[in-house]
Amino acid sequence: MKKPILKVALASALVFGAIGTQAVFAHPADVKQTLPVKVFDKKIVNEINAENIYNNIDYLSQNPRVAGTESEFNAVQYIKSQFESYGYETEIQPFTFYGYTPPSSMEVTIDGYEGELQPRSFTYSVNGDVSGELMYAGLGTADELEGADLTGKVALIQRGSISFAEKVLNAAEKGAAGVIIFNNADGPLSGTLGAHNEEYVPALALSKAEGEALLALLESGEDLTASLTIEGADAGERVSHNVIATKKPTNKKKANDDIIVVGSHHDSVAGAPGANDDASGTAMTLELARVFKDIPTDTEIRFMTFGAEELGLIGSFHYVDSLSEDEISRTIANFNLDMVGSKDAGDLVMWTLDGEENLVTELSQASSERLNGDPTPVYQGGRSDHVPFAEAGIPAALFIHSPTEPWYHSPEDTIDKISKEKLQDVAEIVGAAIYDKARFDNMGPKPKKQHKMKATPEMIYEEQVK
Repeated sequence: MKKPILKVALASALVFGAIGTQAVFAHPADVKQTLPVKVFDKKIVNEINAENIYNNIDYLSQNPRVAGTESEFNAVQYIKSQFESYGYETEIQPFTFYGYTPPSSMEVTIDGYEGELQPRSFTYSVNGDVSGELMYAGLGTADELEGADLTGKVALIQRGSISFAEKVLNAAEKGAAGVIIFNNADGPLSGTLGAHNEEYVPALALSKAEGEALLALLESGEDLTASLTIEGADAGERVSHNVIATKKPTNKKKANDDIIVVGSHHDSVAGAPGANDDASGTAMTLELARVFKDIPTDTEIRFMTFGAEELGLIGSFHYVDSLSEDEISRTIANFNLDMVGSKDAGDLVMWTLDGEENLVTELSQASSERLNGDPTPVYQGGRSDHVPFAEAGIPAALFIHSPTEPWYHSPEDTIDKISKEKLQDVAEIVGAAIYDKARFDNMGPKPKKQHKMKATPEMIYEEQVK
C-alpha cells in the first residue's frame, strides 16, 4: 500500500502528536486539518527494518516446516536463538499431538480417460492401492447414498455441503474401495479429513475441471475404471513446540498488570517452503521483538511463535490452555501475524472471530490511519491462531492480505514472492498499535469486556474441511 505524505510530520503537527489529542486552536476556515503521525509512533517505525524481516524469511523458507518434523524443530531452535540474540530469556514450550505425515507418492489413473490428472492428498488420507468401477456419488451425503451399493467401487464425489471426512466415511460405509473428491471452485483442492480414523478408505482430491471432465464421461455412458495408489502416509503421536520470549514492564513501580501477545505460526504445510505462510509472520514477530527490547513500556509483551497451526491451531490452543485464569484475565490483546508479505496478495485486512471490532482492531485502525491515511478494514474470519484467544475472551485479530496469493499452500510459496514494502507497512501498523497501548501514560482505547466465543471446525482448520 502506498503511503501518503502524512508520514512526513510538519513541525506544527508535533504539537498535536506529542500528547496524542488535538489541542483547541483557532484556524482559518480554508485550512484543512489532517491527523498527524504521533511522535511516539516514530520511536517504533523508525527502528523497523524490512530487510531484517526479509532475511529471516529467507532463512526459514529454505525447507518445509511440517509440524513434528526435524525441519520444524530446526526452525524452533533458530527462532529461539534470534530471540536470545536480542537479549530475551526464551522458553520452548513442547506439546504432543496426533500428527500426520503426508504420502511420499500418490497416483490416480482412469482407464477410458485420456487426460493427465494431478491429484492431491487430504491430511489424514490413508495408504492403499485400490481399483474399481468409477461411480458418481453426488455430494456424498447420507441421504444421497441411501440405498446405494458402492461395493468395490471408487466413488467420485463433489466438494460441498458436508465435510470431507463425512464424504469418505459415508462412501466407505456403502462399501467403496476408494474416494475421489473434486473441487466445486476453480483450481486444485487441498484439505483435511480433520483427524485419523480407522474407517477411512484411500481418498484423493482433484480440481474442478478434472472432476467435471470425469463426470461428463460417466454421464455420457462411458464405463471408467479408477485406480488409486497412496504410499508413505503415516499417522501417530508427534511433538511440536511453541517459542516464547517475554518483555517485562520497564519500571515495576509504574507497571500495569496487562499482557499483550504478539504471535505467528512457524510451521508450514508439506511440500511448501512457506515463505509467506508463515515465515513472514514469524520473521515479523522477531523484528518487533528486536525493536521493542529496549523501548520503555508499562505492559508485559509476549512475543511467540506457535507450532502445528496447519493441523488445527494445536500450538496456540495448547498455549492458551496452559494459561491461568489470572493470566487470561490480564491478557488484553493478541496480534496474530499470518501471511503478511506476499506481493501477489491483496490489501491488508484484519479478521476477528465474530467480525466485531475490539481493542486490537481499534488500536490498529488508529495506527494505520495515522500512518497511511485510512483505517485497515475488519472482517469475520478464523483459521489462524487468533481463534483460541478469542474463544478465551481475549481481544484478538488476524493480520492478513486479502485475497490471498495464488501460491498459497504450494511449492511456489517462495522468498521471491515476498514484498519488502508490505512487510514494512504491516510491521509499522502493528508496532505502532502495540506501542500506543504499551507505552507509559498512554491515551489509547481501554480494554473492553470481551465475550467468549466458540469456533466451528471450519474456523479452526486453515484449509476448509468442506
